[in-house]
Amino acid sequence: MLKGDSTFTMLVVAAILALGVGYYVPKAFVARPAEPVKSDATSTLVTGAVKAANSKPEWAASAPGRVEPSSGEVRIGAQVPGRVAEVLFAANDKVAAGDLLVRLEDDELLPRIHAAATEAAVRKRERDSADAVGKPAQERRAAEDNFATAERQLVQARDDQDRISKQRRGGSGSDADVDKAREATDKARERLAQARDGLRKALAAEGLPPPTRPEAALTAARAELSLAEAALEKTRVRAASAGTVLQVNTKAGETVTPSPEASLLVMGNLASLRVRAEFEERDLGKVRVGQAAVVRSDAFPGKDFEGKVTFLAQSLGPSRLGQRGPRKPTDVDVLEVLIELGGKPPLLPGMRVDVFLRNDATALPANKQTAGRAAEAEPNRN
Repeated sequence: MLKGDSTFTMLVVAAILALGVGYYVPKAFVARPAEPVKSDATSTLVTGAVKAANSKPEWAASAPGRVEPSSGEVRIGAQVPGRVAEVLFAANDKVAAGDLLVRLEDDELLPRIHAAATEAAVRKRERDSADAVGKPAQERRAAEDNFATAERQLVQARDDQDRISKQRRGGSGSDADVDKAREATDKARERLAQARDGLRKALAAEGLPPPTRPEAALTAARAELSLAEAALEKTRVRAASAGTVLQVNTKAGETVTPSPEASLLVMGNLASLRVRAEFEERDLGKVRVGQAAVVRSDAFPGKDFEGKVTFLAQSLGPSRLGQRGPRKPTDVDVLEVLIELGGKPPLLPGMRVDVFLRNDATALPANKQTAGRAAEAEPNRN
């Protein structure tokens, strides 16, 4: 009797389950909500993401760099050991080629020059008392005299320029006087070059007799005078080219010696700037001359400075930006690249920057680059 009731109960439960499944399952399929329609904004974002995934990256390569003058930094050191007598320029001063920057003590050289000049004058009177035999000998004498006179004129012109420039910095004199003195030095240098060529031709003339004893004595005396004046000139540290004094690393009273590491001054032409960047070896195939570049600095967040690649080194070398000690075997060699900056960006030599090279697809057109550079230069004009 119990077995029959249990079977009946199971049949009833099965029937109820079957009815429930038959009712709810079709209704669930019919009442399934429709998929939401994507908005235009969502479609645009999705499309842009797909295009960005399929397109090239914005930058071809990137590397650290350092800002420097367009002509590079010129480190000027002493040619001879000595004590600094005067430092005539300070940082941020503008100088012209040939300007005296630092003067070393020269007390021991001045008597030597005076003695050599006196000896040369005596020897010249002895030579002039003897007649020259033949036209070639006369032409040689004239050429030697012209050369010696040109040397003395150049020395005198340099001294005048140094004196007038010092007076101008002291408040007396004028810029016109300094320019005139520089012009006189340039002309004296040209006359010396012409006199040297004339002496060379005279010494190479055919039929030239050997010099007489008075002529040889005069030549030796003039050579001693030239050596003394050259030794004096080595105590003068001059600007090799026009530019701005960036650093002054010495002061009066210090003892200096010739050394590549011990520069007395650092100069540069700030008319335009460039960046010296160091790219890793894996990026060599992505860098080329003329490629558009963007330079960014932490000092100017959110601002890009446009430029272009103007130089690629022909070999890899050790990194100069990251050097803080002796080179290690694990150090990686890099490719040195120069990027010329457009306009007058507010960057300073020595600043560390980041360089990003553009792909061809993301490079700015020439007219937009020009407009951007003009916009960057506009605040500097104001």
